[in-house]
Amino acid sequence: MKAVKYITEVLLFGIIVVLVYFIYTGIMKPINFKKEQTARYEKVIQRLKDIRTAEVAYRAVHGKYIGNFDTLINFVKTDSFPVEYAEGSLDDSLAVAMGLIVRKTYYVPVLDSIFGRDYPIDSLRYIPFTNNKTFDLKADSIITASKITVQVFEASALNFDILNGLDRQMIINLNDTKKDFPGLRVGNVEEANNNAGNWE
Repeated sequence: MKAVKYITEVLLFGIIVVLVYFIYTGIMKPINFKKEQTARYEKVIQRLKDIRTAEVAYRAVHGKYIGNFDTLINFVKTDSFPVEYAEGSLDDSLAVAMGLIVRKTYYVPVLDSIFGRDYPIDSLRYIPFTNNKTFDLKADSIITASKITVQVFEASALNFDILNGLDRQMIINLNDTKKDFPGLRVGNVEEANNNAGNWE
């Protein structure tokens, strides 16, 4: 009789441990998913901001955005910004007459001026936390409702790439809540949005 009671108590204790484990993991699963999502999103958002910075610099020099990472990265690595140095005012006729007006153009490397020499520019194309998957990059020109032609670009990454390796059903549920785009995106090639990110 005592043996049966002992076995019953051990079985009940085992069932309680298993139930507690399943309850704990059930509670912690969405919490851990959200924590990992936040960490990954932060890195991806920073990379998208860097792509935006590079695109804006490219447009400042070339008058348009570019939808090609090879060209964009090469531009940042090898091109320069013209910087105008001005001393004196052209409105000052005496200074002009005396030749005291100085105007010079200097060229500053793009990489140094917008990111810093040590920035790993070759990794700009890769989505963090993936096995070298690349962002989708597009550039175009669109005509706005007021009939103005506007240069636009878009860089994006899907949640299935950003959150790869996490619970697939939770990623699907997350995608269902993001009707505009199931992931992170900066800029938009379908409408002018002032290069905003969909997280802003």
